[in-house]
Amino acid sequence: MAAKRVNIVVAACNNQGIGIDGRIPWRLKKDMAMFRRITSSTNDNKQNAVIMGRKTWHSIPEKFRPLPNRFNIVLSNSMKESPIGVHLVRSFQEAMDLVNNGELSDRVESIFVIGGYSVYREAMAWPSCRVYLTRVLADFHCDTFMPDISAESFRKTDNPKWLPDTEQEEGSIKFSYEVYDKH
Repeated sequence: MAAKRVNIVVAACNNQGIGIDGRIPWRLKKDMAMFRRITSSTNDNKQNAVIMGRKTWHSIPEKFRPLPNRFNIVLSNSMKESPIGVHLVRSFQEAMDLVNNGELSDRVESIFVIGGYSVYREAMAWPSCRVYLTRVLADFHCDTFMPDISAESFRKTDNPKWLPDTEQEEGSIKFSYEVYDKH
């Protein structure tokens, strides 16, 4: 079976910042709804997998963990026990083996990487990768940043029909959706 494409879902502000002190520094309900739609929607009776690092897992409010209607895969070398409803793996390669060749291979439609930095970096090195970027058009103080989406490896592509291609606004924050494919 061919390896499934890796899809990255990330929101980054003007300085490529994605987080501060283990949380997202802005609140965009429309973007969270889009995140849920992107990572949950399937075309058949399968589910999608969301792959995240330990810090991203802990940044999700406990009442929302695990993310419903998705296979939650957490990468960690320090967690000793797998939380209920989670597949605990030690590496990105182990996560990819689980969804491409392992027990989830026939049950996963699409793979979505949802953070943090090191998991994004590994996913961007995967041979087949798409990035769904919410570009937050504002400045925020951050301590965690998105790896560079280099023009040497990625090209901007048209947004799918279901993803708005016009600038959005919520409160005083403007944002837009962009899609990049690895070439």
